[in-house]
Amino acid sequence: MNKCFVTKKKRNKCLIFIGLPAFAKQQPPTNSFNSFPPTNPHRILEQTNNFCSMVKCFSFTATQDSCFRFSFSRAGLRSSTTDLGDGTVMHVWIPKLHVQSKPTLVLIHGFGANAMWQWNDFISPLISRFNVYVPDLLFFGESYTTRPERSEQFQAECVVRVMEAHGVVSGMNVVGISYGGFVGYRMAAQFKERIEKVVLCCTGVCLEEKDMEEGMFKVKSVDEAVSILLPQTPDKMRELMKLSFSKPTQRVPSCFLNDFIHVMCTEYLQERKDLILALHKDRRLSDLPKITQ
Repeated sequence: MNKCFVTKKKRNKCLIFIGLPAFAKQQPPTNSFNSFPPTNPHRILEQTNNFCSMVKCFSFTATQDSCFRFSFSRAGLRSSTTDLGDGTVMHVWIPKLHVQSKPTLVLIHGFGANAMWQWNDFISPLISRFNVYVPDLLFFGESYTTRPERSEQFQAECVVRVMEAHGVVSGMNVVGISYGGFVGYRMAAQFKERIEKVVLCCTGVCLEEKDMEEGMFKVKSVDEAVSILLPQTPDKMRELMKLSFSKPTQRVPSCFLNDFIHVMCTEYLQERKDLILALHKDRRLSDLPKITQ
């Protein structure tokens, strides 16, 4: 593996740029980004065009995804895909060795890429103290279903079922970020005897349909939220980065963004839209079940 990609990334940097600094340390041709950013506007355009031409032949996103796989494996996890038998297939990263004396921790990702991209930085610190399980939710990574259900309740059921398939039936601690928090909350509500503790990060479980209509969020409608959460153009990707990061990376070349969109944001597009719509439709705080964890 190229040593470029094991360099620790800085906080709040765009995920697509992981590995680029070390790439720049190599001996590039004179028309590359070794002197970026140049002051001459014509030089900027020339170097940008040259660099984007190179990106068309080489996917940084796919390469980074492979590096995350190596990182997860090196940390002590292995990839496992389970057919649940009803048209549903769940992928999850599981411990190579489940240690009975350790508590079990389930990390549930939000919208975006697959689970590796959101949890990679946390695996190494946590795995020494927990049996860590990292599932891909339905329609992310390698998980999918032919069933019509799109609710977070169904996602929660599928996570619990795949954990059962790996012999974990109780004593689970759950951390969910964003959409994964909705799923984690439902796991705690639906499977009270199996979930011990719950951590919710950046999760609007108290969301009501009227909140969107009354302008609580920076988007005007569900359709606009969908277009940002599932970006299909570089401009929409920049909007997502602006909303997602406290210090968004500036001036990201469109070729990088297009590469990320092509690799991570085009598969199961309609199904992911349905997940967002199901999360929002007829949602009322009064219907939210109480949890005790």
